Amino acid sequence: MSVRQLVEQIAFRYRPANSPTGVTRETAKQLAEVLGVDETQAIHLALKELAAKLLPQYEADDGPLRAAQLRQIKKLAPQGKKRSVRSALFGEDLV
Repeated sequence: MSVRQLVEQIAFRYRPANSPTGVTRETAKQLAEVLGVDETQAIHLALKELAAKLLPQYEADDGPLRAAQLRQIKKLAPQGKKRSVRSALFGEDLV
């Protein structure tokens, strides 16, 4: 194992009991068995799922559109006619 690989590792400690902030080794083993992977891969899968849920999945943009950009979009996008709803989905008149 290279020095770089050792530097990129972290200590991981299982909790003595399952809680909102951690799991026991037994829970990790059960999860790994259900997933058909080893414990390390189960941890990676859990972290990947958490990252996809909590971290942005795209690069940040430059913020809100400027007025000139909005005008250009409105000019290029087809403008539909405004219509009003005259009846409900179930046949009741809304007039």
